[in-house]
This record gives sequence, structure tokens and C-alpha cells, in this order.
Amino acid sequence: MGLFPDFSNINSIGGLLAAAIQLLVLAIFFRAILSWFVRDPNNPIVRVLDAITEPILQPLRQIIPRMGMMDLSPLVAIILLSVIAGMVSSIGI
Repeated sequence: MGLFPDFSNINSIGGLLAAAIQLLVLAIFFRAILSWFVRDPNNPIVRVLDAITEPILQPLRQIIPRMGMMDLSPLVAIILLSVIAGMVSSIGI
């Protein structure tokens, strides 16, 4: 699994679900990168990414403690979602 979804494997429900999960991974990745540069929470791009990714990240933040100024929940979410996407696409529902 690369950074971008493999849309050539969307011939099954499992492939479609895996691609959707990988798009969520991309949203989390872009949110983490934007958090370094864009400080305006009212920016439309930031608001959309927050709305998409917060349901995944908030429960992880309650479990994973911050390490100083570092929030590791996006990294953990990306790893977990990539594993889930790999399992779903290999099942081939």
C-alpha cells in the first residue's frame, strides 16, 4: 500500500472500502502537514479536514498521551487504517 489509493483494484466492495480508507489516510496526512503551516482554524480547507478526520483522531487522543508538543494520534491512525485497508482489500469481498 502506497501513499495514494490503488484505484485499479476497485472491482469489489472490499477494494472500494480499502480505497475509501486510504483516502481517509490521505486526509489525516494532509491535516497533520497543514497543522505545521496553517494556524487559522477558520480556513475552509482546515475545517473540512477537521470534520473528516476528527471522528478518527479524537478517540485515539484519549488513549495516546502527547509527547511534549507532539500529537502522535495521526501517526497511529495512519498505521491502523493502512493495516485495516490491507486486510479489507486482501479479503476481496
